[in-house]
Amino acid sequence: MADYRLSPIGYLATPFADRFAIPRQPRLVPHALGRLRLLPAYARPEAVRGLQDFSHVWLQFIFHRGTERWHPTVRPPRLGGNRRVGVFASRSPYRPNPLGLSLVELLEVDTRDGVQLVFGGVDLLDGTPIVDIKPYLPFIESEPMARSGFVDGPPPALTVEFSPAAERQLTDCRRRWPELAELLREVLAQDPRPAYADDPDRLYGCRLHDLEIKWRCLGRRAIVEALSPA
Repeated sequence: MADYRLSPIGYLATPFADRFAIPRQPRLVPHALGRLRLLPAYARPEAVRGLQDFSHVWLQFIFHRGTERWHPTVRPPRLGGNRRVGVFASRSPYRPNPLGLSLVELLEVDTRDGVQLVFGGVDLLDGTPIVDIKPYLPFIESEPMARSGFVDGPPPALTVEFSPAAERQLTDCRRRWPELAELLREVLAQDPRPAYADDPDRLYGCRLHDLEIKWRCLGRRAIVEALSPA
């Protein structure tokens, strides 16, 4: 019988230190960069020869942290978190096998010291094991007339603002993370709150890089209140 065990080819470094603020789909947050250094067994320049000629790639990965037992039905956030669909009609991580597929932009292929790849628009947790990379072929993998079930387009975006205190903290943080403001705006515009959450007095928190981000929502406005070391 064939051996189907999977071995990671590397581990993706991303800004997302916890699951709460991860975009629900890839490429919704263009400033979310992912860096993949291939493990020594696979870090051969000839293994990525020609890859730089493709603008986008598929990442096949393992849901490695916080997964639960699979369920035959799930509650997608796009349905308000109170309607169920079959797990195979969703992109829920709670699957029979913890495998995922993500379409990302390929920004850089560096073979000067091993192999390092840089991607844009990632939607994966920091440290995600990557098991394969495949180039995206738009002429067969893009179907404009395809039906998308209950997902009828991108979610409505929030307006993102910074309190005066957060603006001052952001200035200090920019020395280490020059694109932090753009990343924060893109992440919070996607409204990472649970679908049932609508409390204007509640202070939400998530981690980006090594920072703890605190914000609240007033209607369709997300207001960043504080940035501090996690």
